[in-house]
Amino acid sequence: MPNEPLKFAIKGSTQDNLPIEDIIDGIVLLRDGSAAQVLMLSSVNFDLLSEREQQALVFAYGGILNSLNFNVQIVISSTTKDVGNYLTRLDEAVKQQSNPKLKERIVSYRKFIEETVKRNDVLSKTFYVVIPFSKVELGVKGAQKQILGVINPIKKEQGLPFSKEYILEKAKASLQPKRDHVTRLFSRLGLDVQVLNTKELIELYYRSYNEDTFSNQKLQNVDYTAPVVSLKK
Repeated sequence: MPNEPLKFAIKGSTQDNLPIEDIIDGIVLLRDGSAAQVLMLSSVNFDLLSEREQQALVFAYGGILNSLNFNVQIVISSTTKDVGNYLTRLDEAVKQQSNPKLKERIVSYRKFIEETVKRNDVLSKTFYVVIPFSKVELGVKGAQKQILGVINPIKKEQGLPFSKEYILEKAKASLQPKRDHVTRLFSRLGLDVQVLNTKELIELYYRSYNEDTFSNQKLQNVDYTAPVVSLKK
């Protein structure tokens, strides 16, 4: 028999294998009926603080964690910083600068940045606080499904335990006071707290699962309400 090339059928997409069912009104709905809300925090340059300020900040942070009576997840995302555009702007500044001394300093500074990037990876860190909503909070049916899943973990759950509208209503009622409480606590540390909306959450998850191609994607004119979000190059 002649050798025929093997053919593999592609079944489903990456989105089919994610635990996310939908993202509505800034809330991530998961396929098991649970949900979550994501807050993005600003950062503090800890090394620039005095020893006394550092101790006060650590003590205040410990107080925040001890005051919480619900679970949270703290996520730190590190990405390599692309300084190509910054170097290009420095080149343009050199061309436009008429003062020889200033031009020399810009060239020296550009060289310093370029050598620093070559020696070390320049990382950009983003901090998130994830506030979860458990499917147990949905009521008897949600708890029943969770118990069945523990008894028979091989059995795959089919569909959400309740409608999206009902889960969203319950999740909002549970998450809103928790979100406001976390926002107040971290604001006392002088941090800016931003609640991610639907568009920002889609971009965050897309970037998390497509790190290599995200920077080459165009995010303009994307329909974030579509069942499947596709981004073109």
